[in-house]
Formats: sequence, structure tokens, C-alpha cells
Amino acid sequence: MFRFEEPAYLYLLLLLPFLAAFYLYSNYRRRRNIRRFGDPMLLAQLMPDVSKYRPDIKFWILFAVIGLFSVLLARPQFGSKLETVKRKGVEVIIALDISNSMLAEDVQPSRLEKAKRLISRLVDELDNDKVGMIVFAGDAFTQLPITSDYISAKMFLESINPSLISKQGTAIGEAINLAARSFTPQEGVGRAIIVITDGENHEGGAVEAAKAAAEKGIQVNVLGVGMPEGAPIPEVGTNDYRRDREGNVIVTRLNEAMCQEIAKDGKGIYVRVDNTNSAQKAINQEINKMAKSDVESKVYTEYNEQFQAIAWIILLLLLAEILILDRKNPLFKNVHLFSNNKK
Repeated sequence: MFRFEEPAYLYLLLLLPFLAAFYLYSNYRRRRNIRRFGDPMLLAQLMPDVSKYRPDIKFWILFAVIGLFSVLLARPQFGSKLETVKRKGVEVIIALDISNSMLAEDVQPSRLEKAKRLISRLVDELDNDKVGMIVFAGDAFTQLPITSDYISAKMFLESINPSLISKQGTAIGEAINLAARSFTPQEGVGRAIIVITDGENHEGGAVEAAKAAAEKGIQVNVLGVGMPEGAPIPEVGTNDYRRDREGNVIVTRLNEAMCQEIAKDGKGIYVRVDNTNSAQKAINQEINKMAKSDVESKVYTEYNEQFQAIAWIILLLLLAEILILDRKNPLFKNVHLFSNNKK
């Protein structure tokens, strides 16, 4: 596994675009000032030793050095020893609705984006716990098997969008059943399913699935995203909204009653996700109340530093920058590799 021991230094990379912009603007100002004195071609002939490209080469070498030095300070490392450790934690599987109705914007910036941000903050709050992700619309499939690798969880989260499932619908029951089968076989571990949905186009079987999960000791919590009064569904790539066959704008509404019923039979809680952070706080409190047992995880306990290769590259680039003169080398002034002159 690759990681940075001091990732905060990577923020130095944000300086690079400003540095490049400043250099390019300085070059523009310099060329503009040269044109004020006369014809640039004539001036170039009057100053034959001045190199047109070497200053640029020297700058971009230093530009690369600064970027690599930021990475070096962050201390890149590769895991070298993998061990199985036991830590106190719970197992949580998040089932996220990615049907088209989740594109509605009655919750800002949209139901789906609000849900993804909530999940991201939820993952940040986990400590020694395991998390998995399932996405569903008309079908349900595992987006991320249950893991303690929170970095991977957030990476997979970013790639989630409605195009992952072509069959439309809201197969909540199928998602809950898949989640219940996705936990580890380890005994005595607190388990919870968090269903995040607007409840639209419910296909049946969700209440029964939640009840079956609760009988296995798995708590089913539901986060309802959206507003009961509803909102239109944006048509991706246009400024219009989705319409039915008669041309009427489709309005999607949060099916709060269904969400509450699923949570009740799943022995969990129901919380509406609106434009506040109340849902985030409520679900965090519910997870913290769960009994935490020993959770087995495979983790890297030793890491090898990988800065040496980067340091050598930086050294070579600095030597190249020193050896490259701002002016043309007089030893090669009569060398014309691309000359077409014929005698």
C-alpha cells in the first residue's frame, strides 16, 4: 500500500499554477517591451548570443524541482509488512440510491451530491470500523466490498453517478438483502445498514428485507433525501427537466412514510436529509451507540521510505539547470543542426 507520511506538504503543489502563470505573464511583458524597441527579428540578429529557449528550459526544470521537492517532503512510503490486527469497531454498509430522481435539487447541490458529501463525512468519523458501499436503482450491486481502507472508500465514492445502473427504479429491498450478505462472518460485531434514498418508485420487498436483517442482528437505518413537496429532475446536459409522455415536467417527492416504515421494521432510525447537518449528527450518534467488538483488519505495520529516488531526480535536475547557460554556448555557435544552406 502506498501512502504519504506527511501529506500536508502536498499543499505546496497548489503554488505551482501561480508560479507558472507569473512566469508566462512575465514573458509576455518582456516580449511586449522588446517590440517597443524595434523589430524582434532585427534585435535577435543584434544579440546573437542570447538564447531564446534556454531561459524557458531552466525555468521548467526549477518548476519540476519544486513539485518533486513537495512530494519528497510529504515522505512517500510503500507498505512492507502486512499483519492482521484486532481493533474495537463496528461494520457499516451504506446503500446509496443512484436513480435519476436523486438528481433533483430540492436539497443543495442535489440529492445525490448531498448524500455523497454526507457519506464522505461519515467515513471521516469512522475509527477502527469497517465500511462497504452498495449502489442501487432498478438493480443493486456492490460498489465497495467491506473494508477498513477509508481512502479507497472515498475514491470509490467520487465515481458514483446514475449512469452506473441503466435500469431505473428503486430496489431498496434488493439493496438491503445484498448488504445483509456482505458483512464479514466474524461473530459478535455490531452491524448496521444505512440506506440513503428518496424512496421514489419503490418496488416492494423493502420492509420484509429490513425485518429479515433485523432478525439477524443487523440494524437498518434510513436517511431520506429530499423534500416531501418535491422538485423536478434535471435533464443531464440541458437546461430542461425530465418530462413524461404527455410532456409534463416530472416532479419527484420524498416518500417519507415508506422510509420511516423500513427503519421501524429494521430496528433503526429514520432521519430526513435536508440542507442542514442534522442527519449527519444523528447517524453518527446512532453508530457510536452500537456495541463495538474486536474487528479483524489487515493493515500495514511497517513502511519503507521511497524518497531516495525522488531526491536523486531532484539532484540531477538541479545539475542540469546549473549546466545550462542563459546564453548560447560559444563552443557550439557554429553548429547548425537544422541548416539547409548549400554551397
